[in-house]
Amino acid sequence: MSRTRKLAALPCGRRGKWVVLALWLVLLVALGPLAGKLMGAEDNQASSWLPGSAESTQVLEEQRAFQPVDTAQAVVVYQRAGGITPADRAEAARDAVDFASVPHVAGPVVGPAVSADGRAMQTIVPIDVGSNGWNDLKPAVDTLRATAAANAQGMTTHVTGPGGVAADQAKAFAGIDSSLLAATVGVVVVLLLLTYRSPVLWTLPLLSAAGALTVAEAFIYLLAKHAGLTVNAQSAGILIVLVLGAGTDYALLLTARYREELRRHEDRHEAMAFALHRAGPAVLASSATVVASMLCLLIAEMNSTRGLGPVLAIGVVVALAAMLTLLPALLVIVGRWVFWPVRPAYGTPEPTRTGRWARVGARIAHRPRAVWVGTALALAACCAGLVSLNATGISTAGSFTGTPDSVVGQQVLEQHFPGGTGAPLTIASTAGGAPAVHSAARSTAGVAAASPPVVHDGRALFQVTLTDPPDSRAAKDTVDRVRGAVHAVPAADAKVGGSTAVVLDAGRAAAADNRAIIPLVLGVVLLILAVLLRAITAPLVLIATVVLSYAAALGISAFFFAHVFHFQGQDQAFPLFVFVFLVALGIDYNIFLMTRVREESVRHGTRLGALTGLSATGGVITSAGLILASTFAVLGTLPLVAFAEIGFAVALGVLLDTLVVRSVLVTALTMDLDRHMWWPGRLSRPTAVGGPPSSGQPSSGQP
Repeated sequence: MSRTRKLAALPCGRRGKWVVLALWLVLLVALGPLAGKLMGAEDNQASSWLPGSAESTQVLEEQRAFQPVDTAQAVVVYQRAGGITPADRAEAARDAVDFASVPHVAGPVVGPAVSADGRAMQTIVPIDVGSNGWNDLKPAVDTLRATAAANAQGMTTHVTGPGGVAADQAKAFAGIDSSLLAATVGVVVVLLLLTYRSPVLWTLPLLSAAGALTVAEAFIYLLAKHAGLTVNAQSAGILIVLVLGAGTDYALLLTARYREELRRHEDRHEAMAFALHRAGPAVLASSATVVASMLCLLIAEMNSTRGLGPVLAIGVVVALAAMLTLLPALLVIVGRWVFWPVRPAYGTPEPTRTGRWARVGARIAHRPRAVWVGTALALAACCAGLVSLNATGISTAGSFTGTPDSVVGQQVLEQHFPGGTGAPLTIASTAGGAPAVHSAARSTAGVAAASPPVVHDGRALFQVTLTDPPDSRAAKDTVDRVRGAVHAVPAADAKVGGSTAVVLDAGRAAAADNRAIIPLVLGVVLLILAVLLRAITAPLVLIATVVLSYAAALGISAFFFAHVFHFQGQDQAFPLFVFVFLVALGIDYNIFLMTRVREESVRHGTRLGALTGLSATGGVITSAGLILASTFAVLGTLPLVAFAEIGFAVALGVLLDTLVVRSVLVTALTMDLDRHMWWPGRLSRPTAVGGPPSSGQPSSGQP
């Protein structure tokens, strides 16, 4: 027995299976309580999302010298269509006194101030963000809303500004872990039932995936608590989807191969050892691709993107460990009956040889070149939708799928006050240069007003109100003009931050991340494929098909976002996230297919190997793709446009990879290129392949 086969037999041996089960039970008992603490370890402060070296981030750091706590301004807006009355002013003044005593309100409450048209008022309330990020904003903002509305006497009231928006975002993220987990588990259960058509078998992959998620969350919590790993609501939510989706994919591949081997081996322990030996390299290569792609995010400028990489990489590694140890042990322990009512009896024929995918492969084999050219042209046509892509950022109003109170309040504020009210720029400079910096900023086009500078320890700080809405293109242009003006002041060391500057810097950092990370991911995946397939042509072909699939998915998604869902645009990081997920996960299915094709090509040649590989893997890969696509589609249940768009695009891309690229395009290309697919490896030589068996049937896969 070879060394690799001995290793494959360890988790499914007669004694090894019980050892593996015991180890996982100990891990779950020890780490389970820690997994539940992950949400409490999330860092949702602004600095955990922003580019670390950006000017706006540096201003946030400087503000701490002027304010002992991090604050976000909530703007309470009052409106009366017939005009604000003296009684309204008195009521708003009483509210301002009450606001000062609300928990987490820090600093002086400013206002109420009446608008120039006399029909609205605003009161600015600074709220302590603290170490809990937006988690402390929501209860404070809820109290402000209730207090303002309680005695409004016919006025309409809203709470907006950075504090109000962040509170509504916190509400959208509230329960994200539990709601995503419940929705994802529900989807997985239904699809596993449809895939296995067994009332029992589905429980084992799901239990294994759930165990992997628990252990991964515990490890991530420990690293966040003691090693400085940054985890926020975004990475914690995507972790659930990725671990359950990818883990279930690996489980499907292994279980399908185990079912094949049960028809060839009477001893289930031996059957599982062969299944692990045959399917293990594909699963390992697949997970290595995902992990390597996620770790490429470590070079990102955006802190939120950089923190996402190791979190998801840890999740995939733990999912891999569970599917190569815990799941095989469970399957061997329960025995063949778990496949009931269709038990794979020893000696029975493998149904995939004459199944649906065998028939699809036979049709492709008639004219493979016409098939792949036609499929490639159809996918290229889908790329035309890219003209609708608008990944330049999403405004506050466009970031929610609904219309929360902060969005309505911002619209009211813009009707009656300068557009930048409630979300000013913050400018820091040396104390000596402050007068000149203040004058330069105040005289810049697009600036409505500037507060007097405040001096502390040789540094000065003041705020600038813009004439345009804070998330508008005009406001971003004003930031550039203000920066140009204040940077020109000699020896002032002036820096410009604030809400609009943050959005501008984040967009530029995301664009830089796109340019740096996308080529890096392609290079890493290409290298892994070359090592796995021992060829150059095949990896290049597979990379090209996945990139084409990505572009087609992005084009179709952009069309739907613009003309069906009527979303305002896409976040700047949207193309990168979709690319990383689709390339890392989409290449999985090509790995599953091509490792089997290569295995069969050694015996039968590439054309018959492609047909056999498609027949053997078509059903399981299709099921895996449906499950993974459905789990990412669950992100669309969140009331945030950015998550809905990522979920839709990744789900669509996975379906394209599963149903079109892998099953049709890659198979047709492999048949057309024949042995040249494996150039310059041994299989590309005419004499490298043994003749097929006399029956003309694919081999049983026996070693």
